[in-house]
Amino acid sequence: MEWTEREQTAKDRLIINKKSISVKKERRGKVIIFSTALLIILATVSITLFLVSKGLQSFVVNGVSPIEFISSTEWSPSNDKFGALPFIFGSFAVTFLSALVAAPLGIGAAIFMTEIAPSWGQRILQPVVELLVGIPSVVYGFIGLTVVVPFIREHIGGQGFGLLSGTIVLSIMILPTITSISTDAMRSLPGGLRESSYAVGATRWQTIYRVLVPAATPVLLTAVVLGMARAFGEALAVQMVIGNSRDIATSLVESTGTLTTIITLNIGHTTIGSLDNNVLWSLGLILLIMSYVFIIIIRYLSSRRKI
Repeated sequence: MEWTEREQTAKDRLIINKKSISVKKERRGKVIIFSTALLIILATVSITLFLVSKGLQSFVVNGVSPIEFISSTEWSPSNDKFGALPFIFGSFAVTFLSALVAAPLGIGAAIFMTEIAPSWGQRILQPVVELLVGIPSVVYGFIGLTVVVPFIREHIGGQGFGLLSGTIVLSIMILPTITSISTDAMRSLPGGLRESSYAVGATRWQTIYRVLVPAATPVLLTAVVLGMARAFGEALAVQMVIGNSRDIATSLVESTGTLTTIITLNIGHTTIGSLDNNVLWSLGLILLIMSYVFIIIIRYLSSRRKI
């Protein structure tokens, strides 16, 4: 009896020790998780406050008119003329044009990979898409500079540098993002949707464009918006092919500039605290605001998911 009681007591102590160890590990895990979450929140808030404080200095300290800054087309720092409209227009133009090109290609590739291609085709296409994601933006810009720009100059017209070159380069850059997310969206659809459609006599193409695509539309739109967000903030690749002029382009073959290109070209030639430097921070504030707009759109589209 004594040995039995001792063994039971030892078992109880072992169970208690295991529970205490598991409780300590759980507390340690919670501390690590909450600390990382808090760090991310603090970093986001700090970056936002920093950009807001720096971006507003040109209006509060230097007296630049916000309305003239957004609506004027004249950019001449030597004459204290800071009209950001050409760069705002250039950013939106190249973003929307690249989305118009990349969205149907990316969604079509996702449909092909998930619904049409055989297994060997998927094994080939998936690594290709992942490889495109990993290529640095400077490589895309260099290819655009050496291939796209000369081709447009010789066969279409103009100097080769312009909206069309920027659109082609950005379309290729955001295509893997749209394709990857769209592929995941199509694969996450319940199998019952396909089976039900086939059961009522629908063909494969009718199932795709009348059942599957409408069901996955919120996520497909999210993929497009994410691609647009990347295109809107891209700097180096666009800078190499768009021409970086200070005028609003009236055709696809004319050169223009974007918010990111004007910042990267001039930030190294300004003095911290000067009017020129503060105005560039104001352009950065516009980029931050647009990033939040894209995030809000993505959150809205995600809340409408029905799959």
